[in-house]
Amino acid sequence: MPSPLHCKPLRVGLLGFGVVGSGTCAVLSGNRATITARAGCAIDLTHVATRTPERARAAGAAGVVLTDDPLALARHPDIDVVVEAMGGTDLARRCVLAAIAAGKHVVTANKALLAQHGEEVFAAAQAQGVSVAFEGAVAVSIPIVKALREGLVANEIEWLAGIVNGTSNYVLTQMRDEGRSYAQALGEAQALGYAEADPSLDVDGGDAAHKLALLAAMAFGGAPRLADVHVEGIRHLQACDFGHAARLGHTVKLLAVARREGEQIQLRVHPALVPSAALLARVDGSMNGILVKGNAAGVTMYCGAGAGSRETASAVVADLVDIARALRGGGSPRQIPALGFHHEVQPVRTAAPLEALRLPQYLRVPLADAGAARQVREVLAAHGITPVQQDESPQALALLTSETEEWRAAGAVQDLARQPCVAAPPTRLRVEALA
Repeated sequence: MPSPLHCKPLRVGLLGFGVVGSGTCAVLSGNRATITARAGCAIDLTHVATRTPERARAAGAAGVVLTDDPLALARHPDIDVVVEAMGGTDLARRCVLAAIAAGKHVVTANKALLAQHGEEVFAAAQAQGVSVAFEGAVAVSIPIVKALREGLVANEIEWLAGIVNGTSNYVLTQMRDEGRSYAQALGEAQALGYAEADPSLDVDGGDAAHKLALLAAMAFGGAPRLADVHVEGIRHLQACDFGHAARLGHTVKLLAVARREGEQIQLRVHPALVPSAALLARVDGSMNGILVKGNAAGVTMYCGAGAGSRETASAVVADLVDIARALRGGGSPRQIPALGFHHEVQPVRTAAPLEALRLPQYLRVPLADAGAARQVREVLAAHGITPVQQDESPQALALLTSETEEWRAAGAVQDLARQPCVAAPPTRLRVEALA
């Protein structure tokens, strides 16, 4: 077999030179010898499309052709693989489809693009016989796409649950460990660069929903089902919820959950109480963690950085190495592990209604007077809800219930909010045992 030094290099064009693009450039340059040895050929960044060419020049992208026309780069005849690192969906979609039409393989870390347009993108790639790899789109440095497609390929996936947004996880960790209010913790995250000036996509659950749609497509087959994801964010949480949760043996995390229920699939993103002894309870700061339950492997866990330039670039470059190996070996692009979703698996067709969900509940009810706690328990009893643990103070009654139907818990909270004994709207969170 010829030496990597004598094999034809894989020529890469990069769309965008922001966080992901600059990180990809840095990893390809800094780890060049290792990447070449493992790929079996050099991987050369030859073209960059960017609106900030001075940033690319300052980063030392020597010998790279710079352009401000991403569509021209996507179609360039001297490029083998296009790395889409622009973000957004409209222009990114046009560029990715143009690259595919020109016979280019594509690597992207753009979860919004694939969650919204993945079916179109992968159908185009399959028709052209090229690959679209997206390890960096789901959980930054965690190789979860390869785990689902390769390591767990012999399993029927029963459920997966994860912390997949580093910004929200950092905010919740600060609220728990430092007693910060939501606003204080978010301000700190923004000061450190973990959160954008407009953090809505992170704290309102949209980013996690995009990633969950991709994970579910990998686990259960079919196209991403973003419209079927129930989404709640973390803005309404208070520091006192973390104190109550700790005394009840739990912590609060923003979870993304996909669970197969017979011929239906349940997709939801929301804050939840997790037992303090659970593996995901220990995933703190900006870290991500994902649990997957297979019917043969049981529960496996994957953990890693939830944000960062080089961290995301690690996954992008891993996809480039996969493509280089497949092409060097003369294989078909369809042999590249990161091609598309599990279209060969019969997909689950319908979404499970949230109203049928049955989980323990956490309720925090602000109390109007000394006798209010007794009245709260009476209201819950009238709704058929049984408390199993409680943490009471003069200001609030916090409790965990037995397993309760979603519709029943929601009705009880609405009823409590109308009671004179309740000083402010109650807070309700689901409790996930992750088993």
